[in-house]
Amino acid sequence: MFRSEEMCLVQLFFQTESAHTCINELGLLGLVQFRDLNPGAAAFQRRFVKEVRKCEEMERILRFLEAEITRCNIPVSVTVDSVGVSCPRELLELECKIKKLEEELKEINGNHDVLKRNFIELLEIRSLLKVSTDFFEEAEPPSCSELPSEDSVSIAASSRTLGRRNSSFSTNGPQKLVFIAGVIKQDRFPAFEKVLWRLFHENFILRHAEIQDTEQQTEDRRMKKDAFVIFVQGDQVQGKIKKICNGFRANLYPCPNNFHAREEMRLNVHTRIEDLRMVLRRTEEFKVTVLTKAAGTIHQWVTKVKKMKAIYYTLNLCNIDITQKLIVAEIWCPVSDLNSVQNALIKGSEQSGSTVSPVLNRIQTQQIPPTFNRTNEFTKGFQTIVDAYGVSNYREINPAPYTIITFPFLFAVMFGDCGHGIILTLLAIWVIKQQEQLSRWKSEFVDVLVGGRFIILLMGLFSIYTGLIYNDCFSKSFSICRSSWRVRHMFQPGGPWSNKTLHDFGHLHLDPEIPGVYSGSPYIFGIDPVWNIASNKLSFLNSYKMKMSVILGVSHMLFGMALSLVNYLHFRNFQNVLLRFVPELVFMLSLFGYLLFLILFKWTVRLRSETAPSILLIFINMMLFSYQTDDKFLYSGQKALQMFLVLQALLMVPVMLLIKPLLIYRHRVQLQQQADAGDKMGNRTDEVSMGDIFAYQAIHTIEHCLGCISNTASYLRLWALSLAHAELSEVLWRMLLRGTLGCHPGLGSLLLALVFSCFALLTFAVLIVMEGLSAFLHALRLHWIEFQNKFYQGAGFKFTPLSFTSL
Repeated sequence: MFRSEEMCLVQLFFQTESAHTCINELGLLGLVQFRDLNPGAAAFQRRFVKEVRKCEEMERILRFLEAEITRCNIPVSVTVDSVGVSCPRELLELECKIKKLEEELKEINGNHDVLKRNFIELLEIRSLLKVSTDFFEEAEPPSCSELPSEDSVSIAASSRTLGRRNSSFSTNGPQKLVFIAGVIKQDRFPAFEKVLWRLFHENFILRHAEIQDTEQQTEDRRMKKDAFVIFVQGDQVQGKIKKICNGFRANLYPCPNNFHAREEMRLNVHTRIEDLRMVLRRTEEFKVTVLTKAAGTIHQWVTKVKKMKAIYYTLNLCNIDITQKLIVAEIWCPVSDLNSVQNALIKGSEQSGSTVSPVLNRIQTQQIPPTFNRTNEFTKGFQTIVDAYGVSNYREINPAPYTIITFPFLFAVMFGDCGHGIILTLLAIWVIKQQEQLSRWKSEFVDVLVGGRFIILLMGLFSIYTGLIYNDCFSKSFSICRSSWRVRHMFQPGGPWSNKTLHDFGHLHLDPEIPGVYSGSPYIFGIDPVWNIASNKLSFLNSYKMKMSVILGVSHMLFGMALSLVNYLHFRNFQNVLLRFVPELVFMLSLFGYLLFLILFKWTVRLRSETAPSILLIFINMMLFSYQTDDKFLYSGQKALQMFLVLQALLMVPVMLLIKPLLIYRHRVQLQQQADAGDKMGNRTDEVSMGDIFAYQAIHTIEHCLGCISNTASYLRLWALSLAHAELSEVLWRMLLRGTLGCHPGLGSLLLALVFSCFALLTFAVLIVMEGLSAFLHALRLHWIEFQNKFYQGAGFKFTPLSFTSL
């Protein structure tokens, strides 16, 4: 856990007939990563490409089946096959089964779509007959029951009711008209009407009405439709209008103008609708029956196909000897798991009935192995935080174990509130208990919440701790222990206060010089609750949290530098220990280590606030060598020590900048001279680039020197966000709850309930969600930039084993 696993490269030999079972056992084990022995081979040159394509086609079919099951709202069984795929015969049987099921479903869907279209057309005809009946009844004289002829209508009779409905018309005398009836989408009707007007001007009558059939609107969910009837003169114009209707995708239907014929057609349509409704219901029931049967095993099918695809893909990474009876593979695996890999291969060979056991040979290689950090459910989230910055180099020290403690602690420093920490802790406990139910939700937010449940738990627990240190719970203080300050001793005769003093002054100050006012010993745990009512509370917390941030930041960075020493010693890079680690540590301790000392020393000595020197001014004057005769020092010899520390830090700059490049240059020159002496032909090697060596070292030196300043300043975000969180919490208390708590019972109780609801909502949304996310991101930045850059390169590549559980 503290360092990546030791990896080894292993060569495998196993028979072709046992290949599937052996790789299946390795996939169940999940501890080996196969190397590609044919990296330059084209896809058609690989042996198992067709099988991979076949698996991809089966995945497409299974996605189609899953979509159909989801569309029909059929519950899916979540049982998953954990055994694996033992032979290709299972894949062939499964392929035949799901292809047959796909063809059957496509046939059912095709028939259902045809029936559905016919059903919708019949519904449109029914609606059209109903609307056209109203049109013809309005056009007929009161004494007539039908029109004069079967294919025309008198323009004189229809012109008497032109104003009763929406219509577009023009008349040129009593003439015989033919009509066209149909249904068009409502959003296309304005353009359709405009085209008719421009082409035929005043030589047609257009009647339309919105279809009010609720059953049709339910079946055809696309959009609303209008039924229309167009009266025109002549067959030639009728043909042109039919072409226009086809252009606007209007559905034209035959509609008799005789009342008895329309009634007979309506009854016929009604009978056909009922028949189609029954056929559609039977078709849907049959489809649901087929899908319900498939839903019980769909997850097992998906798992088997994915596993077999992974097996074939892995076989493509291997080599097959000329006899076609032996498969050669190379794998990366942890050294500690070699016995488990050997046992898995033997088990797979026995399952296939092979008479020859697989051979496993560990080989030497100059290649850099992949990085494998073994994790569990608790440490997985923290390892993910580290890997998001970059995967560690092979055998490089892993920051994840230290991040388990430092990350939630730095978060809690910025989020220090006991009440808010309790809410975070309860949320994490609920997510841990509901893990199985939440894992079934297909949501990225839920996946992040479940994956980081232990991170949230530790952030909540550390927030409770820092909240107790700050003595802050929803902006209120606890008085668990007895305060170190006493008000009684400020009254006469021992002190200057009297009862009149309490009435005349709004702000009173405790004087620690009066005996008995301050006990002399600090508060037992955390901040004294008396500061919650002090007028200089903000000034005190501002100074306290700023100095605390500097202490935590310098300590955190020094710990990162100590881990770099561990890396140098592990890789036996003693040159970097002397020429990189030691100068960097001396530079850091001479300046910012001394700043940390000044803060702690000032806390230990007793000084008056009016005469106490400012640490910030002391540090600035120290860097500028600016000393005045009236300067006040914390201890004797302070000026000499400060000058020595600054000079010592400045001397480390040329050490970091020059010594290591000169040694590297000298070593390369010696190698070049040896090569020149051994070259009898007189050919010289390339000259050593002095500029490149010095440029690289100069960049590193400048980065470290400036980084010590910028990184220390970056930790001041602990102070800023902590104060912001506390002040926001106090603002919510003052603006909402404090005034409402003094209301009278009755109506005041309802007001208190309403205000408390608003307080709870704002607390969760602003202080917990938004402030929590902000503190999380800032803690992440402090670890990635300020801490990990002291020792962590993060330039490796991750170990990605063949694992069926990850599928």
